[in-house]
Amino acid sequence: MISPLEVFSDLSERLHYNLPDFPLYVRKDKLLQYGYAAACHWHPDLEFILVLDGAMDFFVNGKTVHIEAHDGVFVNSKRLHYGFSTDKTNCSFIAVVIHPVLLFENSQAVKVYLDQKFGSDSSDFISLTPKIDWQQEALLLLSKIYDEMHSDTRNPLRLVSQAVCLCAHMGDHIQRTSGYRVDSQLQTIVWKMTGFIHQHYDRKITLDDIAASGAVCRSKCCELFNKYVGQTPNTYVLRYRITKSCDMLRETNRTVCDIAITCGFQSASYFSYVFRSEIGLTPQNYRKKITVSSIPQND
Repeated sequence: MISPLEVFSDLSERLHYNLPDFPLYVRKDKLLQYGYAAACHWHPDLEFILVLDGAMDFFVNGKTVHIEAHDGVFVNSKRLHYGFSTDKTNCSFIAVVIHPVLLFENSQAVKVYLDQKFGSDSSDFISLTPKIDWQQEALLLLSKIYDEMHSDTRNPLRLVSQAVCLCAHMGDHIQRTSGYRVDSQLQTIVWKMTGFIHQHYDRKITLDDIAASGAVCRSKCCELFNKYVGQTPNTYVLRYRITKSCDMLRETNRTVCDIAITCGFQSASYFSYVFRSEIGLTPQNYRKKITVSSIPQND
């Protein structure tokens, strides 16, 4: 597995869930794994992050929230999001991602409730802190879900129960949006443009190519990226290539030259220059450091 994410035909992200046919993704990770900035992406799943140590900033649909150790964030369905550290400080965290199918989405009563609570008219995210009782309970549930998923005596029924309870907490407290709302049509255009980059990052990509994938002009393309992604299109392309190269450096024995070409860089020297500028380490040193500090996973 190179990355926990792939692209669906609708340009949302496909997660590699821990168990086949059990749509629950549970992973302990470090921000260094992604070069201090994950790729901006979206999916229909509900996502929860619990920071174990360090801190990170988390971008959701044009807004950024800071998360300290022992705090967390809930990210609503179909929102563009990613975690990052501008000052390149590492951060350990637990990610729990729950697909609506696990919440009995096929039940009409549940479907109506999910649409009402987690649709486009509800808040994009909820910051979670142990200082508030119900949020502390939610954060404890995240730890319990992680422990249960990686237990030798894993009980899938308990995992379902914990996941449902966690989402029920969010449903009880999530708010309907007022004032600012994301334009779904414009958001779909952004999804198309980021999806185009995800599918073609290994080739030469121009601003014209990105704009054309969303059927907009160059200036509109830049405007939408700045508003919904918080980056310019070219910066997004560069960061996505760096993220993919981090995957390959971490998970394969491919040479730096091979990885550079595979990720769309013109040469190994240029790749090394950009990588060091973005990560603060050469690709070789990143590979050594991540090998030493990697966290064993039981996916």
